[in-house]
Amino acid sequence: MRTTRPRRLAAAAAALLTATAALPAAAAEGHSRQQHPSHGGMSAVIRYTEYGIPHIVGKDYKSLGFGTGWAQAADQVCTLADGFVTVRGERSRYFGADGATDSALSSASGNLAGDLYFRGVRQTGTVEKLLAEPAPRGPSRQVKDLMRGFAAGYNAWLKQNRINDPACRGATWVRPVSTLDVAARFYAIAVLGGQGGAVDEITSARPPTGSGARGGGSAPDAEALVRAVRERTADTAMGSNAVAFRGDTTANGRGLLLGNPHYPWHGGRRFWQAQQTIPGELNVAGAALLGSPTLAIGYNSHVAWSHTVSTGVPFNLHQLKLDPADPTVYLVDGKPERMKKRTVTVAVKGGAPVTRTQWWTRYGPVAADAGGELPLPWTATTAFAFNDPNAANMRFADTSLGFGKARGTADVLASLARHQGLPWVNTIAADSSGHSLYSQSQVLPRITDDLAARCSTDLGRATYPAGGLAVLDGSRGDCALGSDPDAVQRGTFGPARMPTLKDAPYVENSNDSAWLANADRPLTGYERVFGNIGTQRSLRTRGAIEDVAAMAQRGGLTVRDLERQQFGNRVPAADLAVADTAKACAALPGGTATGSDGKAVDVTQACPVLAAWDRTMDTSSRGALLFDRFWRKLSAKVPTAQRWKVQFSAADPVRTPNTLNTGAPGFATALADAVAELRAAGIALDSRLGEHQVVVRNGQRIPVHGGTEGMGVWNKIEPVWDQARGGYTEVTTGSSHIQAVGWDGGRCPVARTLLTYSQSSNPNSPHFSDQTRLFSGEKWVTARFCEKDVLASPVLRVVSVSEHR
Repeated sequence: MRTTRPRRLAAAAAALLTATAALPAAAAEGHSRQQHPSHGGMSAVIRYTEYGIPHIVGKDYKSLGFGTGWAQAADQVCTLADGFVTVRGERSRYFGADGATDSALSSASGNLAGDLYFRGVRQTGTVEKLLAEPAPRGPSRQVKDLMRGFAAGYNAWLKQNRINDPACRGATWVRPVSTLDVAARFYAIAVLGGQGGAVDEITSARPPTGSGARGGGSAPDAEALVRAVRERTADTAMGSNAVAFRGDTTANGRGLLLGNPHYPWHGGRRFWQAQQTIPGELNVAGAALLGSPTLAIGYNSHVAWSHTVSTGVPFNLHQLKLDPADPTVYLVDGKPERMKKRTVTVAVKGGAPVTRTQWWTRYGPVAADAGGELPLPWTATTAFAFNDPNAANMRFADTSLGFGKARGTADVLASLARHQGLPWVNTIAADSSGHSLYSQSQVLPRITDDLAARCSTDLGRATYPAGGLAVLDGSRGDCALGSDPDAVQRGTFGPARMPTLKDAPYVENSNDSAWLANADRPLTGYERVFGNIGTQRSLRTRGAIEDVAAMAQRGGLTVRDLERQQFGNRVPAADLAVADTAKACAALPGGTATGSDGKAVDVTQACPVLAAWDRTMDTSSRGALLFDRFWRKLSAKVPTAQRWKVQFSAADPVRTPNTLNTGAPGFATALADAVAELRAAGIALDSRLGEHQVVVRNGQRIPVHGGTEGMGVWNKIEPVWDQARGGYTEVTTGSSHIQAVGWDGGRCPVARTLLTYSQSSNPNSPHFSDQTRLFSGEKWVTARFCEKDVLASPVLRVVSVSEHR
């Protein structure tokens, strides 16, 4: 070993240098090729280290994009191809109109609705127009080159390799892609919080006919609309945590960052790990969303950043006053304007093509579905137009690329200010100089509280204060959205209006508003559309602030402290409620409680199990599963206001509400139901969590730690309950690409990472579940960032890839 290792490293280094030197110049690609598979002489070098993590080197942005497209295809070709079918609007053609759609890229309830939307985007040249916008309103030449390269790399992999993933092996829908396809995927991600979340309402909107065109129709339900907005802006399935620490809280005076995004474990919104290098130009590591040639979250030698889903409402409605004689004509300052018809035809597998009409206004598309997720009617007198400023945003990639080049948090802020491209996330960052940063710099409609006060309709006066959704009077020209002088895009806020906190001892976000990014330095004064102030925080936010504030106060922090925080698996709900639950359980008359089915359940065995539980969601924890099932049922039966004896106080937002109300109707029933459920599944009340919270990979059960949103666990996991199979047998969303990053004064960042669901979704890949097993064991990957560390990998594999091989 002593003699062969230096030879192997030398050989690998020589191969790398030779391959890099041999990279051919990228061929120019004219505008006319935008919609066709890329051609030219692009190539890259990919060095694979442990767990299949690629370190991609290109001599320019096209080449870097090429290597990224190639490497992503190698790991995720079926998932990528499925997403490209979506953004082309061709799902009905290949999978049938009624088939399950790609929920990663829109909210469409079925293939037909999604196709009608995305075909409409393609038909009107929306993405091409955004690509043609000069930077910074549109994408830079560097990002366009990355997209061109990505398409070429993906296509080259398809041409030169045989697919062995059973999800798409031999499928006709796996086809070469164009630069436009790659850009369209960026567009889909940008509008997810807006038009992409209202696809059904946009594509099914129909003007009233017959008696409906003559009558007034039903008024929209304000409460239902607010609920829909809250569910979108505080998605219980997704989310994230992130914390950055200032240098005076750390052991060496340098910053620290822990990023813990909660994203889907399956499908097209998975993260994918990589390092991207253009010598002398760019060197960044982290994770990209599938289909993207840029890293969304990551780190370099100087700075690290992560994102959390924000509470900002990235769209608004304009209530239209319609012409009594024609419900497709609306009035602005008394003058009629005819809606524009967007007629879209979709090919359908095994059937005739389907043609539908969408209706568009100066404000955006009409959205109407009285019984839909957004309950909006279209009557003879009123319709609602949907304004989504991210439908004009192709700047996400440039913002991320700016982060990758940053030398500190000031440069992160500068990229946010220049590109203004983040559609629905907050940014948390730390740097090697000891700075910390939180910023809710995102693309939002420029709804000021003053504008809402002047121009809200009756519906808007209910929805804006309650949910941040503005419903403006579309019949008044003076109610149009204005612009800030520093805004790149009209009708949006400029960077000076964004809630931002610099250089606090810690900054933290767990998907609540900006208010308590630091509990000692609360942010106020921002417009309601960004989020609320002085309202109850989630249990996850409360637990996170307790943890990170204590860490900052203790000081002397290292990356190891971040690792412990990630996998501490503390359950804030248990700290508040389990002792009272166990005591009330023991006091139940006769040791029984009545279940929802009216049957008496003996719960005496549950009481000591809950009392002895360690209050964590570790795989070895006994009683964790019992509390989990009880807490879910209690939360469903007992509203928050009745659940606690001490109610929320804005003067003490981290510690209130508290003191469980065990006398609330539903408490004993929830306990009985949980006990009965576990017994029916053959699960012992004191079983270890890891025996019944698992994922199954290639027939093998892998224990999973972590807990659900409602219990406030930092290491969030949303598992799928399957009583017949003995508990939780899959995870839908939760901790995904985790990174704990610091610096020690050298050129190499000190970074630990983990991709919980592993790099590939191909069951035949060696990297299908390897990091999932690491996650199960609470182990980390020591990142290899500097050249010496990459070349020192015991499994190093160097691959030179090109279009013509």
